[in-house]
Amino acid sequence: MGVEDPYSEILNIFEALIFQVESATQYHTMSVLPRWYPTSLSSDHSSADPREFVQKSFFLQSFLQEAEEFWQAHDQGKLQSGLWSEQALMGDESYLEATALVQKGQRFLIIQRYQPEMVTIQPVLQKARENHLAHGKELEVRKDVEAHLGSQLAESEQIRDDVMAVLEHLKLATVMIDENSVVTYASPAVFHQFAIDTQSLVGGLWTQVLPLIEEQCSRVQEQMTLPEMGRTSVAVSLQKKQKPWLEIEVEVHDDPRDQRRTILFLKDRTEIEDLRRQLIGHVHFEKLIGKSPGMQDLYQKIQEIAPVDVPVLIQGETGTGKELVAQALHRLSARKGKAFVAVNCAGLTDSILGSQLFGHKRGAFTGAVSDHEGYFEAAEGGILFLDEIGDMPLTTQTTLLRALQEGEVIRLGESRPRKVDVRVLAATHQNLQNLVEKGKFRSDLLYRIRVARLQLPPLRERREDIPLLSEAFLGQARAVTRKFEVREISPEVMQILLQYPWPGNVRELKSTFDFALIHCHGAHIQISDLPPEIGGPPAVLVTPRSSPRGEREEILAALEQVRGKRAQAAKLLGMSRSTFYRRLSDLGISSEECSR
Repeated sequence: MGVEDPYSEILNIFEALIFQVESATQYHTMSVLPRWYPTSLSSDHSSADPREFVQKSFFLQSFLQEAEEFWQAHDQGKLQSGLWSEQALMGDESYLEATALVQKGQRFLIIQRYQPEMVTIQPVLQKARENHLAHGKELEVRKDVEAHLGSQLAESEQIRDDVMAVLEHLKLATVMIDENSVVTYASPAVFHQFAIDTQSLVGGLWTQVLPLIEEQCSRVQEQMTLPEMGRTSVAVSLQKKQKPWLEIEVEVHDDPRDQRRTILFLKDRTEIEDLRRQLIGHVHFEKLIGKSPGMQDLYQKIQEIAPVDVPVLIQGETGTGKELVAQALHRLSARKGKAFVAVNCAGLTDSILGSQLFGHKRGAFTGAVSDHEGYFEAAEGGILFLDEIGDMPLTTQTTLLRALQEGEVIRLGESRPRKVDVRVLAATHQNLQNLVEKGKFRSDLLYRIRVARLQLPPLRERREDIPLLSEAFLGQARAVTRKFEVREISPEVMQILLQYPWPGNVRELKSTFDFALIHCHGAHIQISDLPPEIGGPPAVLVTPRSSPRGEREEILAALEQVRGKRAQAAKLLGMSRSTFYRRLSDLGISSEECSR
């Protein structure tokens, strides 16, 4: 549906696809086809239907689901997708960005295209485009400034003055830093956002004059050491005097005129983050990632339990992130300034575990050549995290129960008790109540450690979190392997990740990206880059049965499926290696049977 003057002329200047949206399935074109419209869809612009472009874009279809929620919840505002690339659709390496706009109840969808070289100055250009939409009278002036920035930014010293003028006009907080880390320029928006006097900022070290704590400065400094294309924005929370918290996103860029100098863009995302939390809840909580209902419920419970100084039992399958939950409880508790000591109870004998937990006196046993402080004493005032407590021997359980009840420990070889002030967090992938019924776990110890309890959902029950986790793990693996050219996950790979059962949960997903980055040789992760058990034909997930005979058959079936490779069989069954080897011994499965 066309638009009458004067709007059609203004809209067509943007070289964008613009739709007016009436419903989830009904939207009408408001602009002519831009010159970048892919010829693979139609070589004849006069007969092309732009809705075909929307329907064939994998990423755009995903964004429209978020846009629909945004449109329903707002009468005015906008939601942007961020940049993405679809070479299969566009036929080149250009970038696309979609904006969902609503004005007085009327909905619009705007799709713009950027060349790769435009991405480096995209923050400045995007601000200019937003002002084009809001201020039609300044359209031609802004277009000239934008073109000037795009073509002359790296060519002359005069561009510095132009950039500063644009930054001031766009109210974009910008800080320029020289090779000695000294602030040489700060835009007026910096002073407005942080209420900092001009004289106290320019001329000082950025780590000292910007209102960032040491940990936040370290994160920004780390980005400065990376290549331009390998950098990501740093999210920080700041508190202005007698004012609410600010959510700031810091972007680090090299000065185009001198690579030794740095430009920081400080974007106030407080309103966006508030709106995002209202729409989808917390995506990041401490070091946990997820927006699914199960994770939102977990975040709420962690915040409720952390301040209460009682033992906590954390349950969940192997690889779900139980230690990350324990660390979050520590950081949110009154003991956050004290030690956090983690002990894995699996695979250790009774004597070794007892010595590690409670310490020993010199000569208490063969090899005890000196007095040894146990983990309880090492965690004094802080938190002791007992991972895989279901594997703890019964005799050690008895000693642990006394330590929890009396608040004291006795080192091996001593008789004098030592007072300890420790909060105990325990974790297990097993059903402790079943172990109690089998006589393998003390019921009184279970009641003592299960004062508060947390249940972590497996990854297969929160598949909506897989794209978020994948993006985070891609960034981590990219930094470790230093393959900064790998920027995207192909749609085919994402479909596989969403369908895979993930017996190893989040830990397996992370190792998948570590594997993929090692083998990836392009800009996109492809199916061939994935581990064979994920990228190959789908494997049958084997779940152990409760009876020993059934469990024995399932373990043998898993071994046969992975051709006798015990580590892979353990992962397939959702067990740790130590638990898997112990079950082989308990069920009498010989090495010959394993390798058949």
